[in-house]
Amino acid sequence: MGDLAFRCAVADDADAIVALVNSAYRGDSSRAGWTTEADILGGQRTDVQEIAQLIAQDGTVLRMCLRGGEIIGSMQLERVDATTAYMGMLVIRPLLQGQGLGRCLMDEAERFAREEWGATRMRMQVITLRQELIAYYLRRGYRRTGEIMPFPADDPRFGLPKVAGLAFEVMEKLLR
Repeated sequence: MGDLAFRCAVADDADAIVALVNSAYRGDSSRAGWTTEADILGGQRTDVQEIAQLIAQDGTVLRMCLRGGEIIGSMQLERVDATTAYMGMLVIRPLLQGQGLGRCLMDEAERFAREEWGATRMRMQVITLRQELIAYYLRRGYRRTGEIMPFPADDPRFGLPKVAGLAFEVMEKLLR
């Protein structure tokens, strides 16, 4: 995977990131990959306003994965406190999933949090119904914390629930 490059997003990247994130999580395009949420959530996953806000927010970065100058993946990283970082919105273009790129993106997220922020722990939230995704993160060294958080079902910016009882499971990994 030596042909990959990583950089932090800037304001001009917002539209491309929104298109990538929405294509990986929602709608028919997301069904080409294994990270789709199309059966449990409708609507969008994010919008330009949210992404622009995240790019401008202190203590938050959107790291992009590029191949040949083209954005093929991204993730949100947030500095929670002096030792903890949060990773969210991890995406790889659906047609490129299953090739180890997600592992590369996670490695970069962990490296960045550790080296740039001094983080010793990474946290994330995963929809509890996404058992295959939880299993993937468990294989990558994350553990279940036992914390369950409600899904923001009343905010259409994060999607429109198609099933009842959506919730997030909090997972974490010690960074070495």
